[in-house]
Amino acid sequence: MRLSRIVLVFLLATPFAFGASKEIQELQRDVAMLQDQVRTMQKDFGDRLIVLQTQVQNTLDSVTRINNQMSGMERVFNDAMKQQQQGVVGPVLAVGQKLDQMSEDFRAVRESVLDMNTRMGKLDAKLADLQNLVNTIRTPPPPPPGSDTTGGSNPGQPTPAQSGPPAGVSADTLYSNGYRDWTTKKYDLAIQEFNEYLQYFPTTLFASNAQFYIGDIYYRTDNYPKALEAFDAVLERYLDGNKTPDAHYMKALTLLKMGRNDAAATEFRDIIKRYPDTDPAAQARARLREMGLSVSTTSSRRKAH
Repeated sequence: MRLSRIVLVFLLATPFAFGASKEIQELQRDVAMLQDQVRTMQKDFGDRLIVLQTQVQNTLDSVTRINNQMSGMERVFNDAMKQQQQGVVGPVLAVGQKLDQMSEDFRAVRESVLDMNTRMGKLDAKLADLQNLVNTIRTPPPPPPGSDTTGGSNPGQPTPAQSGPPAGVSADTLYSNGYRDWTTKKYDLAIQEFNEYLQYFPTTLFASNAQFYIGDIYYRTDNYPKALEAFDAVLERYLDGNKTPDAHYMKALTLLKMGRNDAAATEFRDIIKRYPDTDPAAQARARLREMGLSVSTTSSRRKAH
């Protein structure tokens, strides 16, 4: 009885065992397929990785070659620039040295001219003093107080008055004193001395200087109407004087101080036209630019109205 039960159980379990074995086989087959796919993917990934590494290495090699070429080009360019600099700097330095030398020569000539003008002015003053001395000798002395002025060969004729500066007053001393007092800002004394110089020595070389310094003193002390009058006197009486361009420029500055900007601009342009290569002309150009005006020159008049 017991044996029959065992046989019956075995017979009943056989179909189930056969089905389970089939499923296991299918599962094993699927696993094998997955393994094949994984191996295939690993192989493909390895191949692609090798290709990518090769491409990266090629790119690095190209970059290295380009860098080397750029370095070579930079060296060639730098060498060429150095050669060009050496070829240009030498002549430029030579020209600069020549310009410096010419500037020094010009400065020396200018100083020599100024020194010559000073010497000529002093000589002119001494000649004026000599002329005054001659005039004094030629003029008979005045009669003593209370004496008759109607005697002599020409009765009724007065004795001529003494001409020229007072005794002991020389052009050189008078101008030197005025200039010294101007430099030390003793303006009242300087104006008096310069006015006396112009009264007694109006035709000497330094007469234009004296008239200019009178205008300069009035300008410095804010007496602009008097300054304008003094600078106009330089322009009218001493067209070729030493201080004529400076007086023209100071006249323009005086007009600016007086608020007459249009007249000042006209004077600045006239300075540029009349004295184009002088310091006053350069200063006039700078002033016009500061005023926001053009530097073009136009015809202008000497006196501003």
